[in-house]
Amino acid sequence: MSASTLPLDLYLVTDEAACLGRDLFWIVEEAVKGGVSLVQLREKNLDTRDFIDKASKMKELLAPYNVPLIINDRVDVALAAGADGVHVGQSDMHYHQLRQVLPGQSIVGISAENMANVEEANDWEISYLAISPLFDTPTKPDTGTAWGMAGLQQAAKVSRHPLVVIGGINTENVTQAIQHGASGIAVVSAICSAAFPGYAAEQLRKAVISGKKNRL
Repeated sequence: MSASTLPLDLYLVTDEAACLGRDLFWIVEEAVKGGVSLVQLREKNLDTRDFIDKASKMKELLAPYNVPLIINDRVDVALAAGADGVHVGQSDMHYHQLRQVLPGQSIVGISAENMANVEEANDWEISYLAISPLFDTPTKPDTGTAWGMAGLQQAAKVSRHPLVVIGGINTENVTQAIQHGASGIAVVSAICSAAFPGYAAEQLRKAVISGKKNRL
């Protein structure tokens, strides 16, 4: 899937803890019905076999909706489960190694924590770049200084890749983020912790569309 056709509008990154005891698969399906266009399965504590089982089940859930499944960090899990691609951070497997082991059509997303990361990624054929974090957030405590809107705008001027923003995103700031250069938004608790995940997704998607209609 090329970057131009990748559905980046509303990107859900899963977090079992943020689901507040509710079934993750139910939340994901409700969110997809509400407008989520891409799902990243993130599991930091599962062993490999359980992670593959969960990824395979998630792939099966998403297939009827034509929503791509991305695996966080674990290239082996992505390959074993037949996922559509991977997302890696700056300390994970390097881009060149990823391209050696992944099928050519795989989606590859990479986090950018500073402008040097953005500039370096211009030499790579990736699907999107994740500007992380846009704002300070407890779901991403191990990252660097927040980009803010000014940083996002500068990254959009420099990068040749579509940008997804993550970190502190909610309905109050989505439109502004899109207007400042983001192609889409990635959220965790804004959907996983919402009382009604489908409705939360619907409102976020509407805000993305509104931002794209009124770009600065």
